[in-house]
Amino acid sequence: MGGIGKTTLAQLVYKDNRMKEHFDFKAWVCVSDEFDVFRVTKTILEAVTSLTCDMNDLNLLQVTLQEKLMGKKFLLVLDDVWNENYAEWEVLSSPFKSGAQGSTIIVTTRNENVASIMRTVPTHHLKKLAEENCWSLFAKHAFHDYNSDAHPELEVIGRKIVKNCEGLPLAAKTIGGLLRSKLDVDEWEKILKSELWDSPMDKTNILPALRLSYKFLPSHLKQCFAYCSIFPKDYVFKKDEVVLLWMAEGFLEETRNKRIEEVGEDYFLALASRSLLEQSSGNKPGFVMHDLVNDLAKFVCGQFTFRLEVDPFPKAMHKTRHLSYFRRKHDNFKKFEALYEATRLHTFLPLMMFLNRNHFFLTKRVPFDLLPKLRCLRVLSLSHYGNITELPESIGKIKHLRYLNISSTQIKRLPNSICKLCNLQTLNLSDCNHLVELPKDMWKLINLRHLDILRTDIKEMPKQMGRLKCLQTLTKFIISKHSGACIEELGKLTNLRGTLSILELQNVVSCTDAMKACLKDRKHLDELVLEWNAFDTNISECQKYVLENLRPHSNLKSLIIHNYAAESLPDWVGHHSFSNIMSLRLKNCKHCCKLPPLGQLPSLQDLSVVGFDKIVKVDCEFYGSNSSSIQSFRALKVLRRAARPSSFFSQTRDW
Repeated sequence: MGGIGKTTLAQLVYKDNRMKEHFDFKAWVCVSDEFDVFRVTKTILEAVTSLTCDMNDLNLLQVTLQEKLMGKKFLLVLDDVWNENYAEWEVLSSPFKSGAQGSTIIVTTRNENVASIMRTVPTHHLKKLAEENCWSLFAKHAFHDYNSDAHPELEVIGRKIVKNCEGLPLAAKTIGGLLRSKLDVDEWEKILKSELWDSPMDKTNILPALRLSYKFLPSHLKQCFAYCSIFPKDYVFKKDEVVLLWMAEGFLEETRNKRIEEVGEDYFLALASRSLLEQSSGNKPGFVMHDLVNDLAKFVCGQFTFRLEVDPFPKAMHKTRHLSYFRRKHDNFKKFEALYEATRLHTFLPLMMFLNRNHFFLTKRVPFDLLPKLRCLRVLSLSHYGNITELPESIGKIKHLRYLNISSTQIKRLPNSICKLCNLQTLNLSDCNHLVELPKDMWKLINLRHLDILRTDIKEMPKQMGRLKCLQTLTKFIISKHSGACIEELGKLTNLRGTLSILELQNVVSCTDAMKACLKDRKHLDELVLEWNAFDTNISECQKYVLENLRPHSNLKSLIIHNYAAESLPDWVGHHSFSNIMSLRLKNCKHCCKLPPLGQLPSLQDLSVVGFDKIVKVDCEFYGSNSSSIQSFRALKVLRRAARPSSFFSQTRDW
């Protein structure tokens, strides 16, 4: 039976700290409907090694897994298994036999035949919750203080509702979460008296409690929940990514007091509080939907969502609005031919089946022939296709596009027509390590909020970047020496937050220009990287004044300074006002003769000091003006320091 708590019980065992004492390692695999021996084996191997696996041969995978398990005692959870083929189970389990005695495999399934095929010990059948236990679970989710005593009228109604849950934990959780923000008797009566409690499950297999949880969702949450049907069962997704997709689809509304992204986070947490989204159980962090909740989302979304290779082809492709599919090693054109009928498609979203991020091939007919015909697209991702080196000029005609992800491709330049996408909100170019420049008219993307260019080979920023007033994420900013953007442009980007790397700082010739970056006003920046060119080896006292004027806001949590070429660091580095800094990394500051008073940073946990060739020994000032070495660095957990000279940090206590 679905929703009875099989996965939850397995989670309790899997996450119990005592498991560390009994097993060398553990792995969790969501199997679900498709019992693919290759996929499951690969997932187990990646969980065991914590490494990406690029092998595409089942025999090699199994040999490698067998070697990793040899003599090791392991715990493996196979969640939600449906396969009744004994031969396939024999193939999958063959590497497990190399494990040490005491190795354990837990299988959760709704199918008694599956249990009889896979078991070596008696099957544990879960029973429905006793009514009082079901009430306790319901009350935990329905009342903020877990106590119903303050609401006796609601308790009377609630206990009647719990009877309708028929001892199913999933039903009790979702209905309790639905009522959590409602303390009105009439609202509870509506739930109790709903006709959906009597709706048959024969065709849809959807619990009445889940139908109710959807029916009584606010309208703004309904569309966000339904959109999540784009993810197949057991697919792990990230909250921030889903919020950006919702934003691109126009599901979120900016308020006076909150950014649109914060509104999306509120929506996400509201769905999670109703148990419609939940934390992943496995080794990959993120969120998932319970299988039955996923069925509900697909049911309410109907033909508007199509999961290629998972769902049967819809009868009316022109009704499809949202498409997802798993990338394959070779995605040929035949796979996408039916999309010519999906002229009103809003979402084109490839998904990752495994952790590996390489070796995907997409026929060029998709970006150059098919996509230009899908003029209604809001979301477009072509990420991780290694053969994509360019985009067509016609991409500028997809006027409604708000989310574009071409990360981890081999693209070298973007067509300037991309700057016609005036509705674009998110542009992800991360890991495009062949990308050398951005279009010169980037300033025309007036609605751009997130620009990720980490791990690209961009040499300078285009001019007038300061006109992108909505920009919040700008992972990297490269100072131009000649024709590109200067550092003053950063001063106009008042909404920056998160992580910012400012590179090629030797091109800032005036300390006044550095002050115009206004970093001291960027209170939402968490991490700041300040980097000069490593090949600029001359001593430059001008750099000290530049760095002095690049003083960030005291809210900063992480600071990295690389290749600084003056003889001393400014006073603000190590100032006690930076009480939030947890990570500080100073690297290749070869001309510095002394270190600032880093002992004054009360929250510092991670300190790296490498490449300070002129420092032989630290003095008392390093610990802080009023501190001793014992009182300083109380929070420090990690210290990375130069290997030489040996007397470096000789006065410090043993960290």
